[in-house]
Amino acid sequence: MSRIQIHRPHAMDHEHALQVADELAREMTAHYDFEWHWEGERLKLRRTGLKGEVAVNPNDIGVDLELGMMLRPFKGRIEQEVVRQLEAILKRHS
Repeated sequence: MSRIQIHRPHAMDHEHALQVADELAREMTAHYDFEWHWEGERLKLRRTGLKGEVAVNPNDIGVDLELGMMLRPFKGRIEQEVVRQLEAILKRHS
């Protein structure tokens, strides 16, 4: 499996950071047709050929995705889009 790991710092309170993660999941679902749900402080993502999570930590938000063989050629594009979406959401919430 190929892996995408992204971490972005934040200075938000915990509730706002959770809202950012939730908004990211909704936007990623619109682009990539994810299924997602919360498990404690981690938002679990899944779709054919991809699984991962968004972790809300006190000082950062982390995205960890595992790509299956069919999505490996698109790793760069997927990573760029996730970074773009996360940074835009963080900017709106800062």
